[in-house]
Amino acid sequence: MTEPGQAGPGLIGAAGPVRSAALRRRVHAVTADLARRGVRSGDRVLVQADNSTEYVEALLSLMQLDVSLVPVDHRQSPADTHAAARQSGARWMLTDRRPGTDPVDGRVLLIEELGGGLAPEPGEVDLSAWFRRRDAAVLWSSGTTGRPKGIVKSGNAVLDNTDRTVLAMGYRAQDVTAPLLPFSHQYGLSVLLLWWRVGCTLLVTPYQRLDLAVSQAVAHGVTCVDAAPPTYHALLGLVRRRPAVRAGLGGVRVWGVGGAPLPAPLAEAFRTRMGAPLLDGYGLSELGNVALATPADPVACGRPLPGVAVRITAPDGRPAAPGEFGSIEVRSAGRMEGYLTEEGALRPADGDWFRTGDVGHLDEDGRLWVGGRDQAVHRLGYTIFPESLERKAEGCGRQIKVVAVDDVRRGHALHFVVADPEGGSALTWRRRLAPHLAEFEQPNAVHVVDSFPVSLNGKVDTTALRRLIGVAGG
Repeated sequence: MTEPGQAGPGLIGAAGPVRSAALRRRVHAVTADLARRGVRSGDRVLVQADNSTEYVEALLSLMQLDVSLVPVDHRQSPADTHAAARQSGARWMLTDRRPGTDPVDGRVLLIEELGGGLAPEPGEVDLSAWFRRRDAAVLWSSGTTGRPKGIVKSGNAVLDNTDRTVLAMGYRAQDVTAPLLPFSHQYGLSVLLLWWRVGCTLLVTPYQRLDLAVSQAVAHGVTCVDAAPPTYHALLGLVRRRPAVRAGLGGVRVWGVGGAPLPAPLAEAFRTRMGAPLLDGYGLSELGNVALATPADPVACGRPLPGVAVRITAPDGRPAAPGEFGSIEVRSAGRMEGYLTEEGALRPADGDWFRTGDVGHLDEDGRLWVGGRDQAVHRLGYTIFPESLERKAEGCGRQIKVVAVDDVRRGHALHFVVADPEGGSALTWRRRLAPHLAEFEQPNAVHVVDSFPVSLNGKVDTTALRRLIGVAGG
């Protein structure tokens, strides 16, 4: 692996390239400015800003100062930002816009004002103290099924998982990577750390303007792209409208996808149109990356990372056989320290094996196939996993969500929701679904929507979906 600064991690942003030496000087200047303003080692700093080269420089500067990072999405509500600040005990806030209400008692710093007028120091950027910190980062769960949980990660866990990911995926210093993701989430943050460890080039794009982001990716010869499934849906639409884009992206060797389950129709459509597979992966904020499909073996979620152990436990508690569905449990050095309590104290993680709350199976070759959340429901005497049922139903050629609703007579009624922008009828889709499902899996109701409501991190918002189809009471 290339050590940071030797081959030199570089940035490309809206203002053009920032070479490695200039990046180091900028980080040293911002670090000095933060210290001058009173930020100290061990402080908790809430970071809320959209992607930019200045965001990246500020994040590295905070890490060099050995603070505890609390990244939050720049699009979330002020109430959620205040809750994150309170629960994490953040002393400072670093942001790209002054908040309407102050969550940190006046200690708000604007990213654009940092580092100006200071003479930068020479030398390497040193993140070693941050990598030794027990509370290096406080991340947040998705919150799609409840209030987000504060997840405390040590620097060593983050570093270990980053290096194992690099080893599995074969990233190299010559790569140009374009994460079409917010850097404030686990997935985006992990790509930033990969870039720094590998010493390659990071393209910071206006990822919410996909047409501009793709144009920049083509212009700069991007080799690695990371995005959530909705972004790849939009990319396929862009390629249909502008066929020349496909040729311009011909140098991409890694199309990484994560942050939400990969629908089978999307995977098939992408491979057909782009001539390359989407490389699915499985990970959690609590663990980092667990298993990744690679360019050499682009099947399912791939094999567990080197040194990461995955086991499947059958419903009766015994180890599941290859191909047998069960609960996914993981043992990894990338595991969290624990969750934050409401009062901000650390509730340490217990035991060696982490129960992920997801279900899936390992095949004969050790690849992980993820079925979804372990939210089993009972219907007509059968135990059914709705998200596993979705994977089967997607054989009809559209993304499907299955909503289970309590039913006194059946146990649960199954509402199938089809994303069809062409507006096919519910009866048409019921007929198309039927051959892919067992008799006891057939829908009680079929709903057709243009698209699914999604949360800030690209996952389907199940609460909003229930409201959309009129079963909010579940």
